[in-house]
Amino acid sequence: MGRRLPSLNALRAFEAAARLLSFTKAAEELNITPSAISHQIRGLEDYLGVRMFRRGSRALVLTDEGQNYLPVLRDAFDAIHAATARLAARQAEGPLNVSLLTSFAARWLIPRLPKFQALYPAIEVRLSTTVRIVDFRREDVDCAIRYGKGQWTGLTADLLLTEELFPVCSPKLLTGQKPLKTPRDLAGHVRIQTLLRPDDWRMWFNAVGISDIDPDAGPQFESSDLALRAAAESLGVAIASSTLVTEDLKKGTLVVPFDVKLSSAGAYYFVAPEDRRDQPKIIAFRDWLLAEVKRDARPLRVV
Repeated sequence: MGRRLPSLNALRAFEAAARLLSFTKAAEELNITPSAISHQIRGLEDYLGVRMFRRGSRALVLTDEGQNYLPVLRDAFDAIHAATARLAARQAEGPLNVSLLTSFAARWLIPRLPKFQALYPAIEVRLSTTVRIVDFRREDVDCAIRYGKGQWTGLTADLLLTEELFPVCSPKLLTGQKPLKTPRDLAGHVRIQTLLRPDDWRMWFNAVGISDIDPDAGPQFESSDLALRAAAESLGVAIASSTLVTEDLKKGTLVVPFDVKLSSAGAYYFVAPEDRRDQPKIIAFRDWLLAEVKRDARPLRVV
């Protein structure tokens, strides 16, 4: 006798709404409308003959039946996801050549890369760091992580990370003979420059209304990675990208002295040629990157 089960769409809608305790957030996660979530859950409740939620005026609350059902579904979807990843891994193998910026590779991707290799041991990731835009037609590159506005002819682009800019420094600079308490105190501190991002200090000073501090003065480093390492060693204050400084802030080697963050016009994107986007190894890497971005999303801490 065949299994009688509710609609898979209804089960996915309930699992997401129960986990997030929000029809709106569940709709965003599943890329459908909140009314569609509500419709699917109503259908599931009618099928089962029980109510899964108590709908209050301010909050969504699970009933006892809903609380008992959620862990079963969550475990089932986790098992399906793991089995699908294993099947996909068998189809995704061989070298994967990825082009990206040095600082993004060193500060974001490489610390996370062991997790990808554990999931896909048959894919050999080869990183090629460069500041120039590679030509996929002439160079041995499968995909890239690029910084920009997401519009490149002949390429598909998936948004990975938006960016905010703000000063960072060693905790040692917050105290001492010239304590760093307000943006104007930067006049008495070394301002570390990044050659590949020459306008960051100027834009940040404009955002806080300071025009009498030279935005170009200070020692120069080629990459953001080197500039941030210099700041961690108390050489001075650097302008950080929120994408590249997460681990330093967690460890406390760098701190954010001011609660002024400047949104950048650019962002990091995963890109691949349109005619290669469906290759299993490219799909595996892209989906893993998007999952890592979602997992790591958290607010920054200002001291």
